[in-house]
Amino acid sequence: MSTPPPVRRRSTRDLVLGAITEIGSATRADVCRATALSRSAVSECVGGLLREGLITESKTELPGATRGRRATVLSVRSARGVVVGVDLGHAHITAAVATSVGELIAECSDQLDVDHFPARALDLAATLARRALRRSGRRLGEVRAVAAGIPGPLDVRTHVVSAPTILSDWVGIDPAAELTQRLGVPVVVGNDADMGALGERAYGAAQGVDDFLYVKASHGIGAGIVLAGRTYRGATGIAGEIGHTQIPGATQWCRCGSRGCLETVVSISNVRQQLTHVLSANTAVLEEQDLAPLAELAHNSSAARVITDAGRTVGRVVADLVNCLNPAAIVLGGELGEAGEPFAAGVRESIDRYAQPASATTVQVLPGRLGARAELLGTIATALRAPGVPGSVAG
Repeated sequence: MSTPPPVRRRSTRDLVLGAITEIGSATRADVCRATALSRSAVSECVGGLLREGLITESKTELPGATRGRRATVLSVRSARGVVVGVDLGHAHITAAVATSVGELIAECSDQLDVDHFPARALDLAATLARRALRRSGRRLGEVRAVAAGIPGPLDVRTHVVSAPTILSDWVGIDPAAELTQRLGVPVVVGNDADMGALGERAYGAAQGVDDFLYVKASHGIGAGIVLAGRTYRGATGIAGEIGHTQIPGATQWCRCGSRGCLETVVSISNVRQQLTHVLSANTAVLEEQDLAPLAELAHNSSAARVITDAGRTVGRVVADLVNCLNPAAIVLGGELGEAGEPFAAGVRESIDRYAQPASATTVQVLPGRLGARAELLGTIATALRAPGVPGSVAG
């Protein structure tokens, strides 16, 4: 399997990484000469590779230099060992194995109601991780780090799920401890939206962006918040739960126990129900399961209006965060994010209408590049930075 992002989207990145690999220890000037890329392009790409932990930089004396003149040289991190990433969604679990330079070499997935069966979900996560290792031809002893994302907040003080209204069947569980016990390898666990943000920053639309919001709009709606290059989780780890913001006029009961939450109005299930109704009016009666993926439906004018309206609703909530945080970008992920421009256009419209002009005019609204794989690739990026992995960076 190829490295995480599609090769066609990583040509510059791969060119720079390949040059550093071939040269061995290279200055930025060496990379410019070897690739014929501009100094700014190399600098930007090197910054991304350093954040991913794929290369290291150190000071060394230049041959023949006087007065101990030293240069910064770049080297590819040791490729020994592998890392494992596990993405637990609301209804699926995927595990992947990657080399310590970020190349995916095996992947396994299965369906499960993760929200309501935590023990089974943790068992399956461990099973899939082992299965992926077998497919990769690697052993558990070669694993340098494991990272996982779960579809709910973790208390940053205790590492347990503690919000009784979100992922209620998981309350009191320490997913990292449970997975560590099952695998016999230390595991780092985080919120899935935070993992999605890290995936898009390492491999996708947010590369080189230090202040942005990643909005995962799927069965639930959450935001991964990155400020000054670091994930912001709040005092107890619940930052970004925008799906439980109250929407005026909405009255449906939410899984959190409140009425009128954003995710009761705009979730992939609600949007697909609306699409079924709208498209059935123009053609034969459709069943929801017969609908094409949103990326395909977005080309239909009737479907695009439904998707854009969903974007407006999400954008109304995001506009308040734009006022508060002044991010450089909003990256749209999850199944709704995969609808592309119609969804992004709705979010953009609400930001322009409700956010302060000074913030609204500077923030970019970007469809994610990684689609449903953002969270999985975020776990790989997290594992690559875990303590104990050579060249890793705390995230």
